[in-house]
Amino acid sequence: MKSINGFDRKFADEEVKQAIENVLNKYADNRNDETLELAFSCIDLTTLNSTDTEARGKQFADNVSNFKEQFPGLANVGAICVYPKLVPVVRENLKAEGVNIAAVSAGFPSSMTFADVKVMETKKTVEVGADEIDIVISIGDFLAGNYEFVFDEIKQLKDACGNAHLKVILETGALKTPEAIWKASLIAMHAGADFIKTSTGKMDPAATLEAAWVMTTAIKHFHEETGRKVGFKPAGGISTADEALQYLTVVKEVLGEEWMNNKLFRIGASRLANNLLTEMVGEEVKYF
Repeated sequence: MKSINGFDRKFADEEVKQAIENVLNKYADNRNDETLELAFSCIDLTTLNSTDTEARGKQFADNVSNFKEQFPGLANVGAICVYPKLVPVVRENLKAEGVNIAAVSAGFPSSMTFADVKVMETKKTVEVGADEIDIVISIGDFLAGNYEFVFDEIKQLKDACGNAHLKVILETGALKTPEAIWKASLIAMHAGADFIKTSTGKMDPAATLEAAWVMTTAIKHFHEETGRKVGFKPAGGISTADEALQYLTVVKEVLGEEWMNNKLFRIGASRLANNLLTEMVGEEVKYF
């Protein structure tokens, strides 16, 4: 791996803004029934509230398990995403084939705990049934320039995941600049991230198209350098079909058709599922 100091890139003034304008000019071409269903199949159906109960975890699992009966012919969501404590009840009740169980871990959402605690929580969460782990980078350390620490911690957590996939949340709203988002993206990918993700949804701003463009451009650069494909997940505040398809358009225009599936693209969302279903079936749906 090259030195982390080699991960720097300078973005010209207006470069990102112009790139987003160019992408959105293609948006209308990508808005159709096929892409609506694709976006739905890429959802990480998420509940991350302090008030979550086992009953809510079971309800999520039951709704996803019964989805095919209620909406025959439509693809199911990509995953259910919960706190670690709810993983066992989701695992027990989830009967839908092809739907993964994702869980946040490692001191989510602040990441402000000890590295050994993060490793222990991650290992245990995988042991009780998580297929995917979503962690947050140590944002304070990144902003302080402790890049080697951030890299090493992500690498430790990737090892702790075993066979589970690791999604690394950059919390782009805290990073603020394209340069910082680019550098964090490359650190995470070189440390072993299977996905990079915009946000926790717990702070503003959450996902933005600007951050998405920088991150997908970094994924393209990383793939060209290493040959390894890393997934992309925008999350936080994405609730309408138009918003979801705008992010899908960014992915298509920057990364191409190869990333247009739920193995390499996910959307973290809670309200989006019903809104997409409403668009697809042509009447208001409140299933989830």
